[in-house]
Amino acid sequence: MPIRSRVPSYGKCFLCGGTFAKNVIGRHLKKCAPAHDPAKGKPVRLFHLAVEGRHAPDYWMHLEMPASATLAHLDDFLRAVWLECCGHLSVFIIGRVAYELDTGMVDAIWRHIFGSPYPTRSMDVELQQVLSVGETFTYEYDFGTTTELKLKVAGERQGARPAKGVRVLARNYAPVIPCVRCGRPAHWVHVWGDYEAYCDAHAQEEEGWEEGFLPLVNSPRVGMCAYTGPDAEELRFEETAPEKA
Repeated sequence: MPIRSRVPSYGKCFLCGGTFAKNVIGRHLKKCAPAHDPAKGKPVRLFHLAVEGRHAPDYWMHLEMPASATLAHLDDFLRAVWLECCGHLSVFIIGRVAYELDTGMVDAIWRHIFGSPYPTRSMDVELQQVLSVGETFTYEYDFGTTTELKLKVAGERQGARPAKGVRVLARNYAPVIPCVRCGRPAHWVHVWGDYEAYCDAHAQEEEGWEEGFLPLVNSPRVGMCAYTGPDAEELRFEETAPEKA
C-alpha cells in the first residue's frame, strides 16, 4: 500500500535549484536543460524521460539519457535510485512486448504466475529502437511485492552525453507524512500493521519495533519488501519542500 501525502507535489530542478509544482516542471525543463548543458563533447540524441510511481504519483523524477542507451541501462538506474532491495526480476512493457531482466534470483519461479502475458525480449535493446517522443510505457520491479512505474518520453534534443550515462533533471521533494499518533512528521512505516506512519518516538512504542518497521524514504517502493533507500549516498534525496511551496 503506497504511503501518500495529502498536499500537492512539488519538486526541485537539479539544474537551476528552483522549486516547481509537478504539473509545470516538464515545461520548465524544456528550457532549463539546454541552458545548463555541459559544454563538452560531441552532441548526441538525448531522450527526456518523465518517471513516476504508477500507484504513487507523488514520487516522480525527470531524467535525460542518450537515445542509444539500452533499456538495461535504464533498469540499472531505476534500481539504484528507487528500487533495489533483493535483486528481484524486472520488466518494461512497451506496446505489447515485455522486455525482461532475469537476475537469476529465487523469485524467477514467480515469472509464470505474476509475469507478463506478452511476448518477451531482452532489455539489451536501445531506447531509440523501441521508443519515440510522446510514448508512455510501464515498468515493474519484483514480481511478488511489485513496485510499478509509469514512464513517458517527454521530449528529445541534441546535447552533451551525461557523464554518468543518466542526468537527473528534477525530483520530487520527500512527501511529509504525519505520524498517526501525534501528527508530527513521520520517519517510519509499520509494515506488520496497516502501513501506517510513525514518528521516531511513537514507532519505538509499537509492538515489533525492531523488525516490523522500515524507514520512510523518498521512493515509490517505500515500505515494501526490505527496501531502505539507495545504497549510494549521492542518489538519496530526502529534502522536503521549502515553506514557500
